[in-house]
Amino acid sequence: MTDSGHPLARRTVLGAIGLGGLGAAAAAAMPAQAATAVASEGGEIWSSEYWTKKGDIPLWIFRKRIGAPKAGEPARPVVFFVHGSSVTSRVFDLNVPGKGEYSVMNEFARYGFDVWTMDHENYGKSGRTAGNADIASGAEDLKVAVELIARETGQQKVHFVGESSGALRAGAFAMLAPDRVDRLVFAAFTYKGQGSPTLTKRAEQLAYYRSHNMRKRDREMIRSIATRDKPGTSDPAAIEVLADVEMQFGDQIPTGTYLDMTANLPVVHPEKVLAPVLLVRGEYDGIATVADLEEFYNKLPNGDRQFIILPGTAHSVALAINRQLFWHVTRAFLTMPTPIAT
Repeated sequence: MTDSGHPLARRTVLGAIGLGGLGAAAAAAMPAQAATAVASEGGEIWSSEYWTKKGDIPLWIFRKRIGAPKAGEPARPVVFFVHGSSVTSRVFDLNVPGKGEYSVMNEFARYGFDVWTMDHENYGKSGRTAGNADIASGAEDLKVAVELIARETGQQKVHFVGESSGALRAGAFAMLAPDRVDRLVFAAFTYKGQGSPTLTKRAEQLAYYRSHNMRKRDREMIRSIATRDKPGTSDPAAIEVLADVEMQFGDQIPTGTYLDMTANLPVVHPEKVLAPVLLVRGEYDGIATVADLEEFYNKLPNGDRQFIILPGTAHSVALAINRQLFWHVTRAFLTMPTPIAT
């Protein structure tokens, strides 16, 4: 394991590839355009909503950055936040009055990133189907999202930050399309799930997940996300705001990721994840043991990898009182200098 390293300077530069919406032959003939993440000295956060389709299913996508896009400006690295099983992408863009910044999208926009997220099939504003929105379905959602991002930004590779089953979705996509993935951050991830108290408890409902595509997700269930491992690691005020914004979408949520996590693990195979990976685990997270994550970490083929445990934090790192620790290690990893070949 490695720690998070030294604090970053005020301005941090990230090299990335930005080839625009070019065809393969044209792209090969063009020099790479450097994308830089430069911490903002100010400026308004601009946002926009987008719609795309996976077949006939409409998918809602959301974007934030400092300032509206302008023709000819330097490319910015894209970071995509992937939500988990029981919440929508609102978890990454909360406004909690009097409690400081809770929007990780705002924070990373200020760091100089072009920040994106989406509601997966059967979540939030995206289309409803008869399916259970499992991990494989989520990877297909990301596939069409990345195509839209390429058209809008010119960026052919994207950083992914997934939390809980969002990390599994991101990992599944990375196996499908390694050429579209830059760096990966897996927060609250699980590999095989062995020894997990949360998954052991969840497996008691396995027959229900097999026979139903939706499950109840009420306000009490949302509150339990922050209390089931270690009460006090998240501010109740933030959880109430999350519940308020989530309940506008009703009290039903898909079962697919729960089924995958209780019956089908592993769904992400480390040998097939070629990108650099940061594993982030809360000290008190009940979804995966340290041993489970160490096994995954040790099998990753890319030597550019880190495993960090955040103190005073449980499963939900995005909503933790110590969420700034998550921001710090994620930013540091996404802005790692390109290694000199040896």
